Amino acid sequence: MRPTVLCFSGLDPSGGAGLQADIEAIGQSGAHAAIACTALTVQNSQQVFGFEATSKQLLLAQANAVVGDLPIKVVKSGMLGTTDNIAALAEFLREHPDYLYVLDPVLVANSGGSLGDQATLVKAFVELIPLASILTPNTVELRALTGEMDIEKATTKLFEMGAQAVLIKGGHEATPDYIRNALYVNGERIAESKCPRLDGEYHGSGCSLASFIAGRLAVGDNLKSAVQHAEIWLFGVLKNAETPVEGGQKIPKRF
Repeated sequence: MRPTVLCFSGLDPSGGAGLQADIEAIGQSGAHAAIACTALTVQNSQQVFGFEATSKQLLLAQANAVVGDLPIKVVKSGMLGTTDNIAALAEFLREHPDYLYVLDPVLVANSGGSLGDQATLVKAFVELIPLASILTPNTVELRALTGEMDIEKATTKLFEMGAQAVLIKGGHEATPDYIRNALYVNGERIAESKCPRLDGEYHGSGCSLASFIAGRLAVGDNLKSAVQHAEIWLFGVLKNAETPVEGGQKIPKRF
């Protein structure tokens, strides 16, 4: 069967972000998505109202149930929600060092609303950073993880914390006409992309990008190629995004 990406993410009832975004993006990348649900959230396409995290024991039971049953090549994580779940994922990754790992360090929903206590999660993420094949933070997450406001200094600090590769997403920066992303490997910038800034806000764009990267890694792309494929694909699905509420966030049209 297709190579598999095992996703540790939360369930978004609106289908815009979280596990549904993972499943759709990974399917479009050519890989198969398996799921370890970290939390049930209460949210729509516009706002997060709350969540209930999965226990560490249940999370690991979900993941271990598919190990050996499916051809897992890559692990991808999004919302983890609690320090217990971060510790559980770190434990799982250390037990399976052959898996590549895409870390999307989700701290706050783009729509607004908490996905866990940010200060506590930031401290816990230190354990996951050295285990990741690539991190995909936006600049808000990058600053939160490192405590540095300057992008270059923050990126350098992330590598000092053990990062292997980082894709810095520039969508939150004050560039009204374009978005610039930069890919770093071992502290060196190896690629940069620039695309027109589309109108509006999007629900699940970060999940979609990280998951498509994971899927392309699973099917055999190298890191630079996986990122480039994902960026091109994401621009298309955002350009065709659907708007559930007038003036509200758009949901990427991943099919």
